[in-house]
Amino acid sequence: MSLLEVQNLIVEFPNRRGTLRALDDVSFSIAPGEILGVVGESGAGKSLTGASIIGLLEPPGRVAGGRIVLEGQRIDDLPHAQMRHIRGRRIGAIFQDPLTSLNPLYTVGQQLVETIHTHLPLDAAQARARAIELLQDTGIPAAEQRIDHYPHQFSGGMRQRVVIALALAAEPQLIVADEPTTALDVSIQAQIIQLLKSICKSRGAAVMLITHDMGVIAETCDRVAVMYAGRIAEIGPVHEVINHPAHPYTAGLMASIPDMDSERERLAQIDGAMPRLNAIPPGCAFNPRCPHAFERCRVERPDLMPAGATRAACWLHAADAQEAA
Repeated sequence: MSLLEVQNLIVEFPNRRGTLRALDDVSFSIAPGEILGVVGESGAGKSLTGASIIGLLEPPGRVAGGRIVLEGQRIDDLPHAQMRHIRGRRIGAIFQDPLTSLNPLYTVGQQLVETIHTHLPLDAAQARARAIELLQDTGIPAAEQRIDHYPHQFSGGMRQRVVIALALAAEPQLIVADEPTTALDVSIQAQIIQLLKSICKSRGAAVMLITHDMGVIAETCDRVAVMYAGRIAEIGPVHEVINHPAHPYTAGLMASIPDMDSERERLAQIDGAMPRLNAIPPGCAFNPRCPHAFERCRVERPDLMPAGATRAACWLHAADAQEAA
């Protein structure tokens, strides 16, 4: 049983010259306790997918098609007030820069207690006790004293722990984490990743982890979705996608990662750049950059199809897909 199902999601941005389609027919699911990584270059649509799920699309962006279903309930068409309640209570959010999530004018305790009060039936003393417990769970030392400190009195890594505590305050079933470790140094990154993994295990929460860092994905996730130009290029178990990529774009991403064991003097690169939304080529969006492109790739857009142990939107696997059917 899936906790979250995203079905054929389309997100559009109307403007004076027409309508730009930023997400085009995106589908995936996340099971309880699972960590799904979403990876791709800047502009691939990763953060937009997360924003659509938590109901924080920037106007004029809108969900123009498809459905987002959380535990059997459709949530993409809910009124703003109802979605706001779901966002705190059933979906927690962790963003890249903790300073954008924390109000500098209030202590972290005031912010935690307010969130707990809003979503859980606890009195002031119980809410404060729970806030201290959350700070302890997320690895903040001397939580009884630190609860009365302001955000600027915490280091970057500690602030991100406070944001994780805030996201967990109402015991959500799903956490959308958008680049939660990008602004942190490597040793702190590892601690935050470990924290996310242990929270998943202990609470059974599902996590959608958005990042461009394949190292973070390999270390953290159960499955990974690789996005390109507003679509999913490949999705499958993380070790399969990393070790046996089925889509040429995924293979290019993997080849560009430094390997400590090899003697390579130069890193591989993917020539060209991701297309702008108003200039996505016909057929497969990756075809102008793909070393394996052939005629069908230039005229017909592939959907996700079986490709070994994963699913890839690539015509190279069309024979496999027919056999599977």
